[in-house]
Amino acid sequence: MNLQYQVNENPPTLLSIGLASQMVLLTIAGIVLTPAIVIQAGGGSEGYLEYAVFAVLIISGLSTILQARPVWRLGSGHVLMMGTSGAFIAVCISAIEHGGPFLLGLLVLTSSLVQFAFAAKLSLLRKIFTPTVGGIVLMLIPVTVMPIAFDMMSAVAVEHQSFNAPIVTLITVLVGVGLGIRAKGLLRLWTPIIGILAGVCVAIPLGMFDATKVNAASWIGFPSFNNLEFNFTVDSTFWVLLPSFVFVTIIGMVETIGDSIAIQRVSQRELKAPDYRVVQGAVAADGFGNLLSGLMCVVPNTTYSSSIAVTELTGVASRRIGIFIGIGFLIAAFVPKLQTLIVSIPTPVMGGYLFIILGMLFVVGMKMVARGGLDYRTGLIVGVSIWLGVGFQFQYIFPNLFVGFWGELFQNGMTVGGLTAIFLTMLWHITSSRTRKTQTVLNVESLAVLSEFIEKYSAAWKLPETVQQNLRLANEETLSLLRNQSSEGVRNIQLSFRKELNIIALEYLVSANLENIEDKISILQEAPNEINEDDFSLKILRHISTQVEHQKYFDLDIVTVKVKT
Repeated sequence: MNLQYQVNENPPTLLSIGLASQMVLLTIAGIVLTPAIVIQAGGGSEGYLEYAVFAVLIISGLSTILQARPVWRLGSGHVLMMGTSGAFIAVCISAIEHGGPFLLGLLVLTSSLVQFAFAAKLSLLRKIFTPTVGGIVLMLIPVTVMPIAFDMMSAVAVEHQSFNAPIVTLITVLVGVGLGIRAKGLLRLWTPIIGILAGVCVAIPLGMFDATKVNAASWIGFPSFNNLEFNFTVDSTFWVLLPSFVFVTIIGMVETIGDSIAIQRVSQRELKAPDYRVVQGAVAADGFGNLLSGLMCVVPNTTYSSSIAVTELTGVASRRIGIFIGIGFLIAAFVPKLQTLIVSIPTPVMGGYLFIILGMLFVVGMKMVARGGLDYRTGLIVGVSIWLGVGFQFQYIFPNLFVGFWGELFQNGMTVGGLTAIFLTMLWHITSSRTRKTQTVLNVESLAVLSEFIEKYSAAWKLPETVQQNLRLANEETLSLLRNQSSEGVRNIQLSFRKELNIIALEYLVSANLENIEDKISILQEAPNEINEDDFSLKILRHISTQVEHQKYFDLDIVTVKVKT
C-alpha cells in the first residue's frame, strides 16, 4: 500500500474536505436507512422517525469526531466512521413494538455501560469474547432479521403486489449484487447505493414513489419535536430483551476491536504490532456513542469497516479526515430534504437493500470466525451454536417446554446461540489446556523464582530436555527485557505456564508501560546490523520461540512467548 499521509500527518484542506465529503455521501444512506427500517417495521410514528433520523446523524457526527480526536481514554485517534448498524435491527424492532422509543432508549443506555466496562478491562476478557463468538452471533443476526426483509418486499398497496413490488425488488437486488461482483476499487463501496438508486428509478414510473413529502421538506431546519410521543412505562419486556441487546452490543464491540486493529495496520507506513490502548479507546468511544443513542432513544451505532477499505484505496489515513467526516454528518442533520428523500424510499427497495446487507453481514461473521482459526473444535462450537440458535428462533426445539418469560427469552436465536458459543468456548479453554500461575515482584530475584517455577512443572509434565532448556532461555531473556524497561517503582509480574497441544506458552502480565517487544523483534529482522544492548535477548527469543506477542493495554502489558514441544 502506498500511504501518502499517516494518521498524524495533515493533508491539504481541500483534499481533506473532498475525501470527507465522499465518505459522507457513501455512508449517509446506510446511517439513515437503519432507523427508517426499524421504526417502520416496529410501527413507530412519523414524528419519531423524523426525530430519529436527525438524532442518529448528530450522534454519528460527534462519535466520529471523538474517534479521530480522542478525549482522555475515549477515542482511537484514527479515522473510524461511526453510524447505525444493521446488527441491531431485529432487537430494536422488538423494543419499539413492545414498549416504544423509551424502552429502546433504556435498553441501549443499559447495554452501553457494558462497553465502558469492557473497554476498561479488555485484557481480562480477551479469551472469552473471541472472534469465533463474535462471528457466530453475526451469522445469527440475518437468521432473525431476514423474515423482516422479506415482509418489506411485499409491504405495498394491493395493486402493486402482483408485479410492481417483485420487479422493483428484483432490480434492486440484481443491480446491487451484480455490480458488487463485477466492480473493483472504490466503485465496489458504492454498489449498495447504486442498487437503491436503480430500484427507485424503476419504482417512480410504476407509481410507487411519493415525492410529496420530499418536495414539502425544507432544505435547512430542525425536526418537529411536538409530534413525539413517549410511553415512560417499563415492564418485564425490558428483562426479556436486555440479554439480546447486551449480546449484540458485545458483538458490535468485537467488530469495533477488529476495525480498530485493522485501521492501525493501514494508517502507518511501518508495520507494527496493534496497540490495544487504541482498541480500548475505540471501544470506549463506541460506548459513548451508544450512551448518547440511549439518552436520545434511538438505534445504537458502531464503527464502519468501510473506513479501512477507503483508507487503503486512497492512501490517506490522516485523522483530520475523520474530523471533517464528523462535521459532514452534523451538517447533514440539518438538511431535512435529504433525510426525507432517503426515508421515502419504497419498502420493496428497502427490503432488497436489507437483503443484500444481511447477506454481507453473514459473510462478515464467517470471516470473523475464520480469522480466529477454524479447526475441528472451533467448527464444532460454530455448528452447534448456529443450529441451536436457529432451532430456538423458529421454535423447533421443545416449543411447549419454554413458556412465559423463559419462552420469550429462548425464542431469540442470538441469545441462545451466543450463550452456547460462550459456554463452549470457556469449556474448551478449561479442558484443553494445562495452566499453572505464579506471581512475584519484577526485580533481579524474580529470575530465580520464575525459573524454579518453570522447572518444577516442566519436570512434572515430563517435557524433553531440549524444550526445558528453551523455556529457561525464553524466561531469562524475556525477564531481562522487561526489567530493562521497568525502572520506575515496584512492578508486579504474573507468569502463566500453559500447555496446549504441541505448544508451551509463557504469558507474562506486567503492570507497566513498556516498549513493545514484538515491534522490537520486527525492527531487528529489518535492520540486523543495528545493535543495542537488548538485541541479544531479542535474537535468542526469535530463535527459540515460534511466536512472540506483546499486547499493550492502559492497565497492563501482556507478553506471550510460545515454544514448540
